[in-house]
Order: sequence, then C-alpha cells, then structure tokens
Amino acid sequence: MHIPDGFLSWTWPIYYVIMFVALYFSLRWARKNLDEKLIPLIAVLSAGIFAIMSMNMPIPFGTSGHMLGGALVAIVFLAPEAAVLVLFIVLLVQALFFGDGGITALGVNVVNMGLIGGAVAYFSFRGLEKFTGKYPAAAIAAWLSLFIAAEVVAVEMWLAGTFPLDVGLASMGIYHAFIGVIEAILTVVVLIALDKLRPDLLAWNRGKTSGGQKLEGSEEVAAK
Repeated sequence: MHIPDGFLSWTWPIYYVIMFVALYFSLRWARKNLDEKLIPLIAVLSAGIFAIMSMNMPIPFGTSGHMLGGALVAIVFLAPEAAVLVLFIVLLVQALFFGDGGITALGVNVVNMGLIGGAVAYFSFRGLEKFTGKYPAAAIAAWLSLFIAAEVVAVEMWLAGTFPLDVGLASMGIYHAFIGVIEAILTVVVLIALDKLRPDLLAWNRGKTSGGQKLEGSEEVAAK
C-alpha cells in the first residue's frame, strides 16, 4: 500500500498539508492522554506494525499489499489520533532508512494508512460494538480499514494519472480483501491477549475515548 516517489505527480503537496493537520491533532491527543504506562505500549505497537509491514507483495496496477496495524492502534486507544501518530513514526523510518514509500509520498502514505485507516477502524468499531460485541466489531473494523485505505490509494493514483481507475480499484481491492482477513484475525488476537493479560492498557477498560469522555459501563469495569 506504500505509494513510492514519483507516483503522484503534482498532487503530493496536498497530502502533506492534510498530514500536518492530522499530526497537530494527534500530538494534542498524545499530550493529554499518554503517560509513563502507555508510552511503552506505543513503542511496542510501532515495532510490531513495522514488522508486519515488511511482509508485502507487489500488486499489478497497484502499489504493494500488506497489513497495516492502524486499526489495532485506533481500537486499543479508542483514538484515531493514535493511529496517525504511530503510522507517521513507522512510515518516516521506512522512507528514510529502508526506501519503502518515499519522502514526497510520506504525506499521502500517512493519510491513507494512519488517518483513513485509523478513522475507518475507530468509527466502524464504535458503531458496531453495541450490536456485535467488541471482538467481532474489531475484526470487521480492521478489515474495513485495510480495504478502504487500499481503494483510496487506487483513486489517488488515478487522480495523479498513474493508473486507470477500474483496473486500480480491482487490483488493490482483490488483494487487500484477502489480506484484510489476516489483519482482522491478528487484530482480534492481540486485543484478546491484552484484555486477558493487561486489561489496564485497553482504553475500553480504562473508560476513556479520544476526547476523554467516559464510556458506558466504565464504572462497572472499574468496580470489577
């Protein structure tokens, strides 16, 4: 899903502007919500996402296919801002030291994987959890975040004149529909492990959203 340098023609500065705005709100969130207990969790999740992104495959009439991890971050912290922050760190390191993506494409990659992926996951999870329960909602949200972000990549490359829209949507969509299943399973496995071993690290157990408001049932969780 990384877009390399040279694939966006004149459009790449637009995504940098969007990225900087998203980073501003992400840093505000971090100052308000991250403490000495959660900062190591951010570091561990960043390292894990870096690792899973390294397993990618080239996609004809697309870019590359791989898992994201943005949904996991957004759900763990119940904050799309956290996904933007983590994906920015990971993608910056990849662009600077590993040639994955590119400097001119950093903005669009952060927007796609961090902002769009994180926001889709967060709002899908919050909208579904009351009907399906937390783990099924997380699985669906993780799949959607990956699939939609991939399709957005196809649209962006079409706007830049890189690939035809129909072929790009089909190529990115088919590959990431399957990769999304793995993303969903991995997301749920990690959430279950955290809920069993370190429930205090999950925002739904701490009763906080990205805005610091109490979740329904947080008093009962605290009482337990």
